[in-house]
Order: sequence, then C-alpha cells, then structure tokens
Amino acid sequence: MAAAKPGSDDEALLGAQLGTGDIEDERGNLVAALASYQSAKVLADRLAKADPGNTLWQRELALSYSKIGEVEIPRGNLSAALASYQAGFAIFDRLAKSDPANTGWQRDLVLSHDSLGDVQLAQNDLGAALGSYQTSLGIADRLAKSDPGNTKWQRDLALAYGRVGDVQMEQDDLTGALASYRAGLPIAEQLAKSDPGNAGWQRDLAVSYGKLADVQRAQSDLPGALGSAQAGFAIFERQAKSDPNNALWQSDLAVSTTGVGDVQLAQNNLPAALGSYQAGLAIFDRLAKSDPGNTEWQRDLSVTYDSLAVVYAKSKQMPKAREALSASRAIVAKMAAQHPDSPEWKQELARVDQQLAAFKN
Repeated sequence: MAAAKPGSDDEALLGAQLGTGDIEDERGNLVAALASYQSAKVLADRLAKADPGNTLWQRELALSYSKIGEVEIPRGNLSAALASYQAGFAIFDRLAKSDPANTGWQRDLVLSHDSLGDVQLAQNDLGAALGSYQTSLGIADRLAKSDPGNTKWQRDLALAYGRVGDVQMEQDDLTGALASYRAGLPIAEQLAKSDPGNAGWQRDLAVSYGKLADVQRAQSDLPGALGSAQAGFAIFERQAKSDPNNALWQSDLAVSTTGVGDVQLAQNNLPAALGSYQAGLAIFDRLAKSDPGNTEWQRDLSVTYDSLAVVYAKSKQMPKAREALSASRAIVAKMAAQHPDSPEWKQELARVDQQLAAFKN
C-alpha cells in the first residue's frame, strides 16, 4: 500500500504540536513541552522523508529540533540541547546554501548559529561559542547592509555584536569586547530613538549600556563606566515606572541599580554605593517574596546582600556586614536544601561560610 500523501491535516497537526509545546514551555511545564516538540519532530521527519523536495517540511523539522534544544537547556541537558541544535542547523544550513537569495532562510541560519553559541557558552567552550557567534554576526551584517531599513535585521546585528562581546569578556579580551559593544551600541540607539514606545528596543539599549559599563569598569575607566551604567539605569527606571507590575522591568531595574552601585563601590564612593545596593535590595526582596521558587531572583537577592556586606565592611561597620552576609547565607542555605543536586548552590554556601568566618575574625 502506498504511503499517504502529506496534506493540510498533517500541517495543521504539526502546527498544533509545536503550538502546544510553546504554551507548555511558557507555563514552565518543560516535560510536557518536550513531549509536544518531540511529537512534532517525529511527524515533521516523516513528512520530510515522504517529500524531500518540500522545503516547508524540511524547515519545520529543523524548527522542531531547535525547539527541543530550547527546552533541554533549562532542564540542564546541555549535551542533548547541543545535539538537537546541531541537527536543526544541518537542515537550516542546507536550505540556506540551496538558495542564498532567500533572506528568510539566511535569518534562520543566523538564529541557528546563535543557539549553538548559547549552548557552547553554557558548556564553557568559549572558542566554539565565539566561532558560532562570529559566523552569525557575518550573516547578520550582510542582511543588515542589504536592507538598512529592515529593523528586524538591524536588531539581529546589534544583538550579534553583543553576543560576540560577551564571549570576549569571558576570555578577558577587554579590548575586543569594548570594540564589539561599541559597534552594536549605535544600532541599538538608532532603533530605540526611532520608536520610543517599543519596549523591547528600549530594553536592548539599556542592556547595551550595561554591558559597556561592565567592560569599562574592568578596564578601570570608572567615569566612563558610571556614565554608561547610569544611562542604562535611566531607561530601566523609566520603563519600570510606566508598568510597576511588570516583573521583568522591575528585575531589570534592580540589576541596573546594583550595577551602578558596583561602579560607585569601585570608585570608593561608599555612601552612594550603599544607597544603590539598598534600592536594588528592596526590589529584589519584593520579587523574591512574590515568587519564592524563582531561583534567579533568590540568587540576585543573595548577591545584593553580599554587596551590602562589602560596603559595610569597608565602612568599618562589621556588625552590619555580618548581618547582611548572614541574610545572604540564609537564602543560599535554603536554595541548597531545595536543590540538593545543584553543585552551584553548594559551592555558593561554602563561599559565604568562608566569608562569614573571615568577618568574625
């Protein structure tokens, strides 16, 4: 009996499986999301094999692999994520090479290289990550130059510069990181200026300023770092005030506030640093209490207590320094107990205990 020819019902089912995966992923139901994406991959693979010349099925198969990779990362399965991304990349690469003029497929290739770089960076394979990001940057640059008015491609290019800069920072290539961040900044500024109401572009710009501040601080350009950090803070503050219930904006504001504090601490401006850290702490504390299961906010709160402890210690206020560090330890100990398989929390607990012992001496 001949195999049934793929039709609209298959396309609808495939779309439904991918859509269900997206919904479950947004809800944090990673197991359910993975199951839906794997079902989509099986169907897309069957369709692609039944009609190898159908580029839609080929692209849907690549997309299914990418979706699986996205879910495997927060599950901690980096090897599985990399394998899925590589399988998807092979298809995206083949499609892009078959029709170099197809800008949609070229952009798929940009995003695929980015995904590979993200996993490689998480695996601390900095050389491979840099290679993936630089390849993505090259394609994004060609697309952006081919149509300067295409804001999607301009944003891709700005983000690509940022990713390359991130790896260069990890490699302690401060000169390279500074050049990358500065190359992406004017693009982010132009996009934000062209549409002040676009919250995503405003956030991109604020993040760009924050990254620039980090490398400037590392290079001991503290006045430059403070200016960049404050520029990013101003954007985050404006956005947070416009939507006080937006947890992402509140978190961004807290991160930016403590980032300003880091520069002020480096300048030995202890009163200013104390004020910045206390302001950030108040936001992180609200966020952490609103969602105790959010480990990122718990970590941010703990780190901010650590920063306060440093300021108090430098100010010769040791009782307050120990109090702040003890508060940090309570959070870390709780997270370590809740996540016994996480070596990061155990290592963090050991570090805090060591610092507390030093403060008591």
